[in-house]
Amino acid sequence: MKRIPAGAFAMGSNDFYMDERPVRQVDVDGFWIDETPVTNAQFARFVKATGHVTFAEIAPDPADYPGMDPALAAPGSIVFVPPAQPVDLEGDPIWWQFVLGADWRHPLGPDSSVEQLARHPVVHIAHSDAKAYAAWAGKSLPTEAEWEYAARGGLAGASYAWGDDFMPEGRRMAQTWDGLFPWHNAAPLDRQRTAQVREYPENGFGLYDMIGNVWEWTADRYNAAHESETAHRCCGGAAVDPVTDRYVAKGGSHLCAPEYCQRYRPAARWPQPKDTTASHMGFRCIMR
Repeated sequence: MKRIPAGAFAMGSNDFYMDERPVRQVDVDGFWIDETPVTNAQFARFVKATGHVTFAEIAPDPADYPGMDPALAAPGSIVFVPPAQPVDLEGDPIWWQFVLGADWRHPLGPDSSVEQLARHPVVHIAHSDAKAYAAWAGKSLPTEAEWEYAARGGLAGASYAWGDDFMPEGRRMAQTWDGLFPWHNAAPLDRQRTAQVREYPENGFGLYDMIGNVWEWTADRYNAAHESETAHRCCGGAAVDPVTDRYVAKGGSHLCAPEYCQRYRPAARWPQPKDTTASHMGFRCIMR
């Protein structure tokens, strides 16, 4: 973990999505934060020690989801499945599919494995799973303000965690979409989804993967008062009943792309339903 000193910072952005506005001054007490998102290896130790069964590994009760297809009343999670050709980005996000048998051990479905992904961020994590891990580790989930303060790395008002240029001198600084979203991924095969933690430069506080790779849960419920009317359903699970508890997710993921979801920034936020898991949802913890 890294120690983040107490301080004040300008939270939010006036330049991108409506729900990031207005920029406001926020004071944050000092805290410790994980250097990286929780990895598959770390989560496996937690499961071995506690016997924890994740949300995605439990069959949903159709009574909790009126109108649910009974055939989907089995364990599973939402997986990004790229289409074979260009699609209308303003239409339904057909690249998201509920896959039976997908969970943290099987990120793409029952025939997949994390055997070679020990140092990759754990995914298919519900808010309750992240809280359970944090409690076991003697830690907590960060508030949105704590997370954003840490992600900025001491930079005041910069668009990105490393400055105002998305790719300084052509260098990719985070695991985000490379190519034409969602059908053409130009990244090497081993980086077309999550990447190993610490593959990209650390920020000013010595933290890795605060931007891109996986979305990270926070402890804060999402306030929809300023929800952007232009927010795309890029990130999975947004088309839900508005009464469903949604929590703020931060940092963007490997699926964020300039032409579709510019949420690979400290100020960006996403309203993730607490009961929706996906192949790009992870977390990290703090200690106060």
